[in-house]
Amino acid sequence: MTAASLLDPAQIDEPATLYRSLVASAPVWRVPGTSVVVVSSFAAVDEALRRPEDFSSNIRSILFRDEAGCPSTVPFGDASLDVLATADPPIHTAHRRAVFPELVARRMAELRPAIEQLAEERLGLLLDEEHPEFMGAVGDAVPIRVISRLIGFADEDPEMLLAAAFDSTAMLAGTEPLDQLMACMARTGEIFGWIGEQLDTAVTTGEADGILSVVAAAVVDGTIERDAGLVMMHTLLSAGGESTTSLLGNAVHLLATRPDLQRSVRREPDLLEPFIEETLRLESPFRHHLRHAPRATQLGGVDIPAGSTVLLLWAAANRDPAEFDRPDDVVLDRSAPRHHLGFGRGLHFCVGAPLARLEAHAVLAGLLERTGWLELDPERRPQRVRSLMIRRFDSLHLRITPV
Repeated sequence: MTAASLLDPAQIDEPATLYRSLVASAPVWRVPGTSVVVVSSFAAVDEALRRPEDFSSNIRSILFRDEAGCPSTVPFGDASLDVLATADPPIHTAHRRAVFPELVARRMAELRPAIEQLAEERLGLLLDEEHPEFMGAVGDAVPIRVISRLIGFADEDPEMLLAAAFDSTAMLAGTEPLDQLMACMARTGEIFGWIGEQLDTAVTTGEADGILSVVAAAVVDGTIERDAGLVMMHTLLSAGGESTTSLLGNAVHLLATRPDLQRSVRREPDLLEPFIEETLRLESPFRHHLRHAPRATQLGGVDIPAGSTVLLLWAAANRDPAEFDRPDDVVLDRSAPRHHLGFGRGLHFCVGAPLARLEAHAVLAGLLERTGWLELDPERRPQRVRSLMIRRFDSLHLRITPV
């Protein structure tokens, strides 16, 4: 493998072969000529997660594609902040505690009727289309509306918020040349300004809903600083929209391309939950997250220099044959269906995982109930987002047989 292998468009589109090679021959791989280290086996990823002092979530740089097509890094500089997903304990613990009450099971039960109604409405739009395109009608639309309402942005333009969420993850794609990365970072600055206006209004008036009200109260009493509150809400907006959008598209694509699987889930609706878990494992919405090595260390017998940018490659670990039987197959009767890294693990296990699962169940159950059969539209090829980080469809046209 060479440095360019990591960003090879063919490998990004269909990465299973690369994942197998990494896990088998280089579970901890120092990418030649770079400061990047890729961690791919389940055991090595799990060990890194248990050593936050060596593999810090407070990342100091992000990836871009250099002129040779190889991964390189650009430092965050002063933009690096200890906030939620990019924080280590004890700061991470305090931030997670601040937002967790809005995302616990009780709150999910309260949201279920509204999510099911929204899913029903968007599925109706999909079924009315002459050439049904799932992502625009449902996959993009449902998650951004749900997370926006949960944060407290209920009356805002969902298309504007969706673009902001996708800009955030595009900034972390690792496939953009430096000039495009800088443009993306500039657009991200604009949404931070808008979120700041919402937070300042909530702090001044005391009138807000959802997570916005929680963050505003924490800013007022000094529990968190204003800038940390901004990053926290931006993180939840982008991750909450992106993860579920990717999950939905990947799940529908699996159903539409594997007739035996679709027949099984239609015949036995109780299989929908393990199917969602297998989708998360096989097609992890976030392929990796970054870590920063603040000091020289070792992992799996490999020396990792101080300052390295470390990729914890969830998507490869989720196909590790040492951890999973039939790792490349959808297996609906696994003894531990949630034993995967589709939502991360440990301290940084996705705080919105219950919400994503709830949305996925509502959308997929509704789609199966309202259709007789799903196939890909043979005249309109699915288009994936070109990203080292995200496993999302940009468009997914379907041929739908009515009930």
